[in-house]
Amino acid sequence: MLELGGIIILGILAQWFAWKLKIPAILPLLLIGLLVGPISAEFLSNDGTKWIEPVWNGKEGLFAGENLFYFVSLAISIILFEGGLTLKLKEIKNVGPVVITKLITLGALVTFIGAAITTHYIFSLSWEISFLFSALIIVTGPTVITPILRNIPLKKDVSAILKWEGILIDPIGALVAVLVFEFISVGAGGEFTKTAFIEFGKIVLFGSTFGFTFAHALNFAINRKWIPHYLLNVFALASVLGVFVLSDSFAHESGLLAVVVMGMVLGNSKSLYLKELLYFKESLSILLISILFILLSANINMEDLWLIYNWQTAILFTIVVFVLRPIGVFLSTRNSSLKLNEKLFISWVGPRGIVAAGIASLFGLKLVNMGIKGAEYITPLVFMIVLGTVLLNATTARLFARITGVFLKKSEGFLIIGASDISRLIGRYLEKNEKHVVLIDSNHTNISKAKEIGLEAINNNIYSDTLVDNIELNDLGFLMALTGSSDINKYAIKKFRNKYGANGAYRLITEEEMNDLTNNPQEGLFSHTDDFAVLTRIAQKYPVIHEIIINDNAHYKNLIEITINDKNTIPLFLKDSDGELEIITSYSKDINVIEKGYKLVYLGKPLDIEEINSSE
Repeated sequence: MLELGGIIILGILAQWFAWKLKIPAILPLLLIGLLVGPISAEFLSNDGTKWIEPVWNGKEGLFAGENLFYFVSLAISIILFEGGLTLKLKEIKNVGPVVITKLITLGALVTFIGAAITTHYIFSLSWEISFLFSALIIVTGPTVITPILRNIPLKKDVSAILKWEGILIDPIGALVAVLVFEFISVGAGGEFTKTAFIEFGKIVLFGSTFGFTFAHALNFAINRKWIPHYLLNVFALASVLGVFVLSDSFAHESGLLAVVVMGMVLGNSKSLYLKELLYFKESLSILLISILFILLSANINMEDLWLIYNWQTAILFTIVVFVLRPIGVFLSTRNSSLKLNEKLFISWVGPRGIVAAGIASLFGLKLVNMGIKGAEYITPLVFMIVLGTVLLNATTARLFARITGVFLKKSEGFLIIGASDISRLIGRYLEKNEKHVVLIDSNHTNISKAKEIGLEAINNNIYSDTLVDNIELNDLGFLMALTGSSDINKYAIKKFRNKYGANGAYRLITEEEMNDLTNNPQEGLFSHTDDFAVLTRIAQKYPVIHEIIINDNAHYKNLIEITINDKNTIPLFLKDSDGELEIITSYSKDINVIEKGYKLVYLGKPLDIEEINSSE
C-alpha cells in the first residue's frame, strides 16, 4: 500500500512541478521513476533493492507475475483512446493543410525508415525490432510540445505547425507502432509464414472492425440518451476497456488497435457530450500517466541502462535529432511560405512524448517475455530518445528561437474578449491592417458570425484555463475586453493582463463609470462617454470605421472632442505614418505628438471635414 500510495503522490507532485516550472511532465516523471528504481538499487539502497519494485523475480513486487502487463495494457488503451479522440480529420484540412499533412506523413516516413536503418546497422538489431523502435519515435505529442513553446513568442504559423503536428501525429504514430508490434508478434516463431500473415490480417480486421463498430454503438447510445448523464464518463470508460478485452480475445494483440480506431471514429462523429468525454479522459489520462511512467521507469534495471551506455547510442541520438528531423522538416516544407529560419526552428523542436515511452515499455516487456532477440533494447533506447529530446528542447528552444530570429521581440496581435457586432467590426478593421486578431466568446452564434467574415474566433469560456495554454496566441500583446458584462471585462483584464496584455490591457467602461466623471479607470477604452450599450447602438446604426488625416496637435485635439461629443461617433485608434495603431483610452490626458501622415480612426457617422475646418 505504501508503494502504490507513494507512486500516486509522487506522480501528482511531478505533474505540479512540471506545471510550475513550465516543462513537460514526462521529464520529472521519468526522472523520479529512475531515482526510486534502478538508481536507488545501484547507489542508494544498502541491500541493492529498489525503493519501488514493480516486479521482483517475476513473482513478487507491486505487480507480481503478469499483473504489470495487464495494468500497463489497460492504462495504455485508455491513453490511446483519449489520443484518438483528439484526432479531427477536418483539422488536417483546416490548419496549415499542406505543411502539417506532409509532416505527419512524409516527415514521419523519413524518421520511420531512417531510424530503422540506423538502428539496424549501428546496434545489429533485426529489421523487425529496428522498425518497431523507429515507429515508436515518430511521435512528438502536445504534452511535450506545449510546455516548451508556451513561453516562447513565435509567429503564429510556426507555433500552429508545431502544435498540430504534435496533436495529429500522436494517434497516427501509435497506430503505426501497434501495427508493427502485431506484425512482429505473429512472426515470433522466427518466420513470417503464410499463417503469420493471416494472423496479422486477423489482428487488423478484428481491431478495426471492433473499434469502428463499438464507436458507432456508443455514439448511438449517447445521442439517443440511453445513458444517464452522471454515468456517461464511466460508461465510456467501461466501453473502452470492454472493447480492448473483447477484441483481444478474438485476435490476440488486437485490443490496442481497436481502441485507437474507436477513439478516432468517435472523435470525428457528431457525438453529444464529446467535449465532456475529452475532459474526463484527459483527467484520467493524467492520473494514469503519472502512475505509469514512474512505474515503468522504476521497472528498468541498471543492466538495461548500461546496455545503451556506449558510443552507438550517441550516434543514434545525433542522427535521429540532427539529421532525420531536419531532413523530414525540409522535405515537408519545400515550396511552402516558411522562411529558412522558421524551418530551422521547426527542425530543432521535436521532443518525443508520452505515447512513445508508454507503448515502448509495454511492447518491450511483451517481446522480451516472448523471447524476441534484441527486444531488450526497445525500452531503454526509446527512453533515451524521449529524455534526450525533451531535455534538449526544454533547455535550448528559447535560445535557438533567438539565434534563428523567430523569437518575436514585440507581440503586436490583439486578443478581443467578446465577439459581438462591435468586436467583429473592430476585429475586421485590425485584420485589414495586418494585425493578428483573435476573438473569444462563449456564444456560439457570435463565434459563427465572426468566422463567416474570416476572423479567427475561439468558442471558449474565459474562466477556463485552456486559453492560457494556447501556444498559437503567444504573439498577442494587446487585450481589449468588449463584452456587455463589466464583471467579465474586469475578470479578463485581471486574468490575461500579464499573458496577453504586455502592450496594454483595456476594457469598456461601465454605465456607472460613464455617468460619473470623477471615476475614469486607467484601463478604460476609447472615451469616457461610451459604454457597451452606446458602442452597440452606433455599430448597428453606422457599421463603418473611418480614417481622417490629422494636420497637427490642435487638429487632433479638436477631432477627439468632436468624436466624443458627437452621439454618433467614437474615437478608436491613432494611426501613424507607418500604419501602427495606438489604442485611444478614456483616461488619456496627454495629447500625442502628431506627425505628418497620422490619422484618427473612428467609428460611426462620417465627419463633415469642411465643417470641422471652418470651425477651426
